Amino acid sequence: GPGVARAAIESAAENFGDGVVAPVFYYVLFGAPGLFIYKAVNTMDSMIGHRTPKYRAFGMTAARLDDVLNLIPARLSGLFICIGAVFAPGGRPWQAVKTMLRDAGKHRSMNAGWPEGAMAGALDLALAGPRRYAHEIARDPWIGDGRAQATAQDIGRALYLYAVACLINAGWVAAVAVVRFAVPAGG
Repeated sequence: GPGVARAAIESAAENFGDGVVAPVFYYVLFGAPGLFIYKAVNTMDSMIGHRTPKYRAFGMTAARLDDVLNLIPARLSGLFICIGAVFAPGGRPWQAVKTMLRDAGKHRSMNAGWPEGAMAGALDLALAGPRRYAHEIARDPWIGDGRAQATAQDIGRALYLYAVACLINAGWVAAVAVVRFAVPAGG
């Protein structure tokens, strides 16, 4: 249903940030050690970064460190999605920028709201919002002004935009490589 479609789109947007842009960002800055350290922290956050008494002592540290390491990559990922909306069929790049800047802070994660806001605006959807889990209802605010009734077609549009944003991510890496490894004239 629409809730599952929204969740898939939200997951693609968030994972673009911490699963694609951030590892590449830390690899470009610090090489393999930067990539490995980032992935170790990110994995610790996934495994023990929960707000339950069992994980609070160590999990909170992993979660906060992951938040800090994703400050720049999350914003870059939102920017890449906004740029990607220029090339995506039916993409709305200016709406992506507007929604990202306005709604990123509504997300319970200080970083996930950037790519999710950009994706919501680019696709004219409303993401996040109230949702039902097994024994509780999360009353999160909506991100975006569009349709909350996401469809399988919207998942396809999101994946297309995700692929374009990945190409944009590769483009900045290529530009850095050209600058970093350019051979001076006569050398």
